Formats: sequence, C-alpha cells, structure tokens
Amino acid sequence: MAVSVTILVLIIALHLIAFVFAIGAERRRSEAKVLPDEYDDRTFCVYTTDASTIYGLAAVALLLLSQAVLNAVTRCLCCGKGLVSGCSATCAVASFILSWISFLGAEACLLAGSARNAYHTKYRGYFVKHDLSCATLRKGVFAAGAALTLLSMLTSILYYWAHSKADTGFWEKHRNEGLGLATQHHLHHQGADSDKA
Repeated sequence: MAVSVTILVLIIALHLIAFVFAIGAERRRSEAKVLPDEYDDRTFCVYTTDASTIYGLAAVALLLLSQAVLNAVTRCLCCGKGLVSGCSATCAVASFILSWISFLGAEACLLAGSARNAYHTKYRGYFVKHDLSCATLRKGVFAAGAALTLLSMLTSILYYWAHSKADTGFWEKHRNEGLGLATQHHLHHQGADSDKA
C-alpha cells in the first residue's frame, strides 16, 4: 500500500483543528463568582461562559473521526493481509500502540474537561461561611488534551507511513511474477544447453 497524500492531509488537518479547539477550550474555561442572593441569606455562583465545553466536545469528535479514518485505511493493523517482517513492521506496531495511547489520553482529558466545565455549583451556603468557592475546571486539563492531540497526530502519521511500507498487499500481488520469469528464463537456458549437446 502506498502512502496516500489525501489521507495524510486529512489526518493532519483533523488533528490540527482538534488541537485549535482544545487550546480554545483552555482559554475559554468557565470562571465563577460568589454572589449573595437578594431574597435570602444564601450565596450562589455565577458562571461566565460554557464555550470551552463546546470546544472540548468538538475536539473530541474531530479526534474520533481522525482515528476512525486512520484505522479504516490501515484496517486497524489486525484485519489486513499482514505486514512484511522487519523494521517497518516493528515501527508500525509500536507507533500503532502509541497512537492509541495518545488518542485515548487526549479523549479522556477533553471529555473530562468538558464534563467538569459544564458542571455548575448553584447555592453554596450562608453568609456566615467565609470559605465559599464555586466548582470550576482546573487550569491545564484542556492543555494536556491539546498536547496529547499533537502526540496522537505524530504517532498516527508515523503509524500510517510505517504500515504502508510494511504492508504485504503489493508484495503478495507481484511475488509470483518474478518467480515465473526466473523459472521460464532458467528453462529456456536449459533447453538451449541440451540442444548444443
């Protein structure tokens, strides 16, 4: 199997757009303030925006689509005709494992960040309590997802390249042609030698 530029561009584009969404989610995390309720002695939390939840979920969907395209093209390493043993096959298997680990890590960070960012504390307590705080997402969760997205992109490209080098589809298709020509050439020379004798 040859490396398809279209597939490479699609995988890179989906990962980069997911990375941009993850960075946007990190920058637009919800912030909250504790405000008093005008009708009673309780306080409540007022949150800014939920944009990072939407950005995080968009990044999750794009990463999932990219992984689906990659595994459909390479037949998920286990459903194809097999790989020719050697350095390319070893590299394909190692990068396949790293690709899945980085993909699952990125998905976990982005999903957890989106879910936590969407969670809003309502009423916190009474005025007599001074240590009131509103639940917000920690800084760095979406950033970790963005970093793992880039790692997933690199390992996916390496996996696709190594898989295409080690794929046996081309070798199996043409392996008998060379043998057939060599056998015919050998028989032709044997026939010429026996005519001379």
